[in-house]
Amino acid sequence: MISDNEEYLKLLRKIDNDPKISQRDLSSELGVSLGKINYCLRELQKKGLIKVQNFKNNREKFKYLYLLTPKGIVEKTKITLRFMKIKMKEYDELNDEIRIVKNKQKKNKKKNDQ
Repeated sequence: MISDNEEYLKLLRKIDNDPKISQRDLSSELGVSLGKINYCLRELQKKGLIKVQNFKNNREKFKYLYLLTPKGIVEKTKITLRFMKIKMKEYDELNDEIRIVKNKQKKNKKKNDQ
């Protein structure tokens, strides 16, 4: 299951890379419901992490521009660092497990060879 921080990080990255991306495209690319995207965008806006603007002179009133605020850029960086620390810890734990399994296999092989 994806954590809220991971979802927000993915959403902030998508917005940063393509401020004109539609909610429907965000939903499709991130694999979450359109309602959840809408909710997350509103929460990010409430927290002051993104700014939402209508395209100027746009006939389609539902086209928006999503911009990371300076606060949003800082938060994206913080979330990225936390995410990387978690992933590095998971990597280290997996390496430890692999080492333990390999050692058990070696011991079992020695027993079987005797």
